[in-house]
Amino acid sequence: MSEALLCREDGVRRVQEALREQDVDGWLLYEFHHLNPIAVTLLGLGKTTRRAFVMIPREGDPVAMIHAIEASSWRHWPWERKTYSGWREMEAGLEELLAGSHRLAMEVSPGAAVPTLDYVPGGTVELILRSGVELVSSGDLVSRFHSVWSPRALEEHRSAAAIVADVAEEAFRRAADAVRAGTPATEGAISRWIVGELRARGLVEHTGCIVAIGPTASDPHYAPEGEGETIAAGCVLLIDLWGGYAGSVPADQTWMGVMGSSVDDRTQEVWEAVRDARDAAVDFLRERFREGVAVKGFEVDDVTRAVITERGYGEYFVHRTGHSIDTDLHGSGPNLDNLETRDDRLLLEGVGFSIEPGIYIPGEIGVRSEINVHWGADGPEVTPGTVQESLFFLIDE
Repeated sequence: MSEALLCREDGVRRVQEALREQDVDGWLLYEFHHLNPIAVTLLGLGKTTRRAFVMIPREGDPVAMIHAIEASSWRHWPWERKTYSGWREMEAGLEELLAGSHRLAMEVSPGAAVPTLDYVPGGTVELILRSGVELVSSGDLVSRFHSVWSPRALEEHRSAAAIVADVAEEAFRRAADAVRAGTPATEGAISRWIVGELRARGLVEHTGCIVAIGPTASDPHYAPEGEGETIAAGCVLLIDLWGGYAGSVPADQTWMGVMGSSVDDRTQEVWEAVRDARDAAVDFLRERFREGVAVKGFEVDDVTRAVITERGYGEYFVHRTGHSIDTDLHGSGPNLDNLETRDDRLLLEGVGFSIEPGIYIPGEIGVRSEINVHWGADGPEVTPGTVQESLFFLIDE
């Protein structure tokens, strides 16, 4: 029997309890060609090439409607299966599947507010709405049953976070040693070393990095052409790196160093604004936990953005404060976002996310500080265990 949540009696009953709490008649999952990773994971699916609908009702057993040629892909499914061949048969079967339902949850996002939930195509939504069913977002269901970390995932994330932090430290040291030796490294060379080292230490999934000096770091998702720029004496260096164990929750961090012993006042001011915004987010989360008050993703973004705006750099903070992290680096749970989207999903116990405010002044400098947080039973747990409080000054002058 599959270990996938919705293939287990206990998993289905837990979901049904949540459906009753949310006053919806069921959770309708749609999958086609792995377009919906949430359905794929929860249903334990391998390769499929035809449309499938699965109804998890608030009472009773689940039902799957699949194409007649895909029995092998669904042999692990322990509940009722209905099949169709042609589109007319599929539409009639869908009407039957929806009968008696008035309000259903799906991976949809009204107004496209949360793109990481918007996995059901518009035409399919139209087909369902034609039956008179109201659709609501499955956002909190996804957080609760897809994006929550298991105890093992948390332990493996902690281990990955320590490795990522160690590799970052060694990468800065490697870049500084090259400057001292008179053979400065390139962004590309340090990037290759980081990826190779992460993999050598067991972080084989979602593995990558961004290595960028001052001006190139002003592009938040910078990727060098060829070898990129040389990391020379005096450079401000951003290293963003990430990776995880196979099938587990990755760690994602950003650190800042200087190929010298000091920086100008403006760079220091930018760094302090970013660091203080990061810390304000953590303080806010801890305060809300102590007070027993629920937190939504957009609220954390507001806190960090307020700090950077108050320091005069608001226009240069051009991305959300943080993204969900689950078994995907950019997960399906709540993001810390009130800029790119308004993410009003709750930070439910067990979810994880990044906190990574940044300031990017085009052609001049980019500064970011990134940590990860697991929202646990005892409050927010920050990884890695030691966060960066000051710029790393790597070369005595």
